Amino acid sequence: MMIRIGTRGSKLAIVQSMWVKRQIESMWDNINVELVRIKTKGDKILDSPLSKLGGKGLFVKEIENALLQEEVDIAVHSMKDVPFELPEGLEISVYPKRENPQDAFISHSFKRIEELPEKARIGTSSLRRMVQLKRLNSNIQVVSIRGNVDTRLKKMDTQRLDGIILAVSGLIRLGLYDKITQIIPDNIMLPAIGQGALGIEIRKDDMKVKRILDFLNHKETELCVRAERSFLRELGGGCQIPVAANAKLRGNILEIKGMVSDLSSDRFLFKIMRGDITDPEGVGRRLADDLLKKGADNILREIYG
Repeated sequence: MMIRIGTRGSKLAIVQSMWVKRQIESMWDNINVELVRIKTKGDKILDSPLSKLGGKGLFVKEIENALLQEEVDIAVHSMKDVPFELPEGLEISVYPKRENPQDAFISHSFKRIEELPEKARIGTSSLRRMVQLKRLNSNIQVVSIRGNVDTRLKKMDTQRLDGIILAVSGLIRLGLYDKITQIIPDNIMLPAIGQGALGIEIRKDDMKVKRILDFLNHKETELCVRAERSFLRELGGGCQIPVAANAKLRGNILEIKGMVSDLSSDRFLFKIMRGDITDPEGVGRRLADDLLKKGADNILREIYG
């Protein structure tokens, strides 16, 4: 049997899809897996910040279309790129064990992000990271940088930046953990919804593939990501707005931290919600509802407007 994985062509996406390929082939002797590289809109447009490109699914839509048209059998996504609304007929069926969801500070000059002086130049294309940087130090100069991990690391030198911020998970998967200067505590910078987690998307009616992949699902990761995505859904947000969340299991309790901010970080809303692990979506919704009552709805309307 052959299983075709739809994947972006970036180095990190290939590493992640190759990991899934190895897991499947080591579990099932009679299955071969091949990778089908698909270029997405987000991969084609590299000269604009993601927040200005508009729309949802910048890194998944073309792959999902290939899945619907049966050109591939499964899709491997970074969950932080996946909109909360999936196309009719598709589902995220498997959540492999999550890598560290936090952000990494990388710098040649400073050991901790808290030490950054006024007017330090920090590279990131993420509004979420930008507002949390501004909250830490309102005089930090945020420089928009895009591209793959290697490109961003080079831009730190070519653009004479004091540092850049990348996801810890991507650096670990690429074997670049030694590049990390500091893993940023989540009380300083909450990660993106789903950051560090992979999701395997399939056609809902493909029960054979679903049974084959079941062994890869990590229940704790699934519960935490479902809570985070429920939080995002209730807010009506996309992937490129100043919204963040991080969920963890503490015994039978699911704890989720969430934030919503305006672009200046003057109105910064933060809350911790706890609830039973049997209802992760409910915990995420209650967190969002609490922030909406505190003014998140006005903030998001202004940003979208």
